[in-house]
Amino acid sequence: MNDINVENSRLDEVFDAFSIIAEGSYVYLCRIEDDYSRWSKKAVDYFGLPSEYMTGAGEIWAEHIHPDDRENYIRSIESIFNGSASGHDMQYRARGADGQYVVCTCRGVIMRDENGTPKYFGGVIRNHSNLSYIDVVTGVRSLYGFLDDLKGMMYSADDALILMVGITSFSNINDIYGYKFGNRTLQSFCSKLHDFFMNRGALYRMDGTRFAIISHDMTANEAMEIYNRFRSYISRSFTVDGQKISLSISGGAVHAASFDIDPETYYSCVRYAYYESKHNKLGDFVIFENVVGSDNRRKIERLNAIRNSVTDNCEGFFLCYQPIVDAVTEKVYGAEALIRWKNDKYGIVPPMEFINMLEQDALFPELGRWILKTALIAANKFREYIPTFVMNVNLSYTQLEQEGFVGDVLQLLEETGLPPENLCLEITERCRLLDVNMLAGIVTLLRQKGIKVAIDDFATGFSSLGVIRAFTVDTIKIDRSFVKDIEKSEADRITVRFISEVATGFNADVCAEGVENSNMREWLNKYNISKLQGYHYSKPIEYEQFIEYLENNI
Repeated sequence: MNDINVENSRLDEVFDAFSIIAEGSYVYLCRIEDDYSRWSKKAVDYFGLPSEYMTGAGEIWAEHIHPDDRENYIRSIESIFNGSASGHDMQYRARGADGQYVVCTCRGVIMRDENGTPKYFGGVIRNHSNLSYIDVVTGVRSLYGFLDDLKGMMYSADDALILMVGITSFSNINDIYGYKFGNRTLQSFCSKLHDFFMNRGALYRMDGTRFAIISHDMTANEAMEIYNRFRSYISRSFTVDGQKISLSISGGAVHAASFDIDPETYYSCVRYAYYESKHNKLGDFVIFENVVGSDNRRKIERLNAIRNSVTDNCEGFFLCYQPIVDAVTEKVYGAEALIRWKNDKYGIVPPMEFINMLEQDALFPELGRWILKTALIAANKFREYIPTFVMNVNLSYTQLEQEGFVGDVLQLLEETGLPPENLCLEITERCRLLDVNMLAGIVTLLRQKGIKVAIDDFATGFSSLGVIRAFTVDTIKIDRSFVKDIEKSEADRITVRFISEVATGFNADVCAEGVENSNMREWLNKYNISKLQGYHYSKPIEYEQFIEYLENNI
C-alpha cells in the first residue's frame, strides 16, 4: 500500500471515530497538508455537495453559505489554514439542495501529529432544521424526520399519500388523569395507529397530539376506510393501563405526485385537510383534493408558488385598500387593507383562494408582518390627506398565537411612525380557533396602547355575545351576508337592528360591509350604523388609485 493510500485509510479511521460520537450531526474531516476532505453522506445529499471525498471542500462549502455570512466563514477558514487559529465555533445559514437556507452550527478543531504540526481539521455541522429525528415520548420519527423524509421523497420522485391523524380532545386527558398518564395515552395511541396502518407506511409524531403517515402503496379511499375503523375503535374500545378512554380524532390526506413542489407545501396541504376535518367536518376524514376542487394539481402548484413568494421577501404580494366612510356624512374615515397576489403564470389571485391554506403554514406570520408593515406605511401617506385616517388590518389566528405578537405590532408602529390610534386590527372569524381568554388578554394589551380593535364577520360563527362579553372592542363589523338583502328581507333587517343594539350596549361602533347602492345605505342608517364599506363607495383598489380616490373625496 503506497503512502497516499495509507493516509487515506487513516483519514477514514479518524472520520469513523468522529461519526460514532456525532449522532445527528454531519461530520467533516480535512487533511490539511493537501486540503483533502471526507464529509458525511447525509451532508452531501442534503446540501447537494459533489462527493463525500473532496479537494478544496472549504471553497466548495463557502458557495453554499449565505452571502451575508460567507465573509466571516472564509476569514475563519483562512485563519485555521494559516495556523493563527486552532479551530472554530460559528453559526451561519447554508443552502440545501432544494435552494432553501437552513441555520447551521459548525464546530471544528485542529488535530496535530506527534511533532505538533497541524494534521487534520475536523468537526461537526449541526443542521438546526432537522434536529431531534426521534420523538422521545413515542419512539417514532419526529416532525423533523417527517420533513426530511418528505424532501427525500421529492428528490427521488416517489409519489405518496400523506396522512395526518390527531387527537382533538386530549386536554381533558391531562386535566383528569395528569401528564404522565397523558404521555402513556400518546404512546398507546401511537401503537394502535401503527397496528391499524401496519406495513402501509412510515409513522411520525408531529407537534402536539398529531401524527403523520407517508405511504407509497395506499390509495386515499383505502386510507379513509382504515381511518374510519381506527376512529371507531379509538372512541369505543381504546384502553390505557386498563382504563377505558374515549377519544375524538380528526384526519386528512393529500396525494403528493408533483415533484417540483416544495415539501413544505404538501405539509401545508395535509394540515389544511386535517383542520377541515377538525373544525368543519366533525372528525370525518378529509381528502385535500375534495376540499379544493377538481383542479387539484394546479392549486397545489399555485400554493407552492405563493409560498416561494413569501420566502422571496413577499415578492408578488400587494395590498388593495377599500374605503370605510362615515355613515352620516359619507366622508372617508379610513380603509381596510386587503392582500392580493399575482404573477405572470397565475394572474391576480384573491385571498379567499390561498389564505385559509397558507394560515396552516409556518410562513404565515412572516406574510402577516409584511401586510401590517406595508399597510402602516400606506396609512402614513393617506394621513397627509386625512390626519385622522384609520387603517384596518385583518389578523390571523396564527399571528395572534405567536409569542411576542403585541410587541411586534408596537415595534412596527415605532418603525413607521404611525400613531397607534390610526390603526385598527380586525379579529376575523377564523380566530375562533384561539382560546377566548388568551385572545382577551391580547386585545386588552393592544387597546391599552391606543390601538383600535374590531370584530369582523360578526354573528357568522366565531363572533357571539360570549366573545364580546369577554373583551372590549371599538367596532363590530356586520358581515355582508346580513346586508345584501336588507332592502327586501325582514329577517336581515331584524338581524342588523339586533347587532346594532348589542354593539351600542357594549359601547362599540358598527360598520356594515357590502353596501352596494344608496337604498341599502338608507336602510342601514335607520339602525344606528356608524360606518359603511362596500362597492357603492369603491371596490378595493391599489395604492396609487387610492391616492386618487382620496384626492377626489376630501
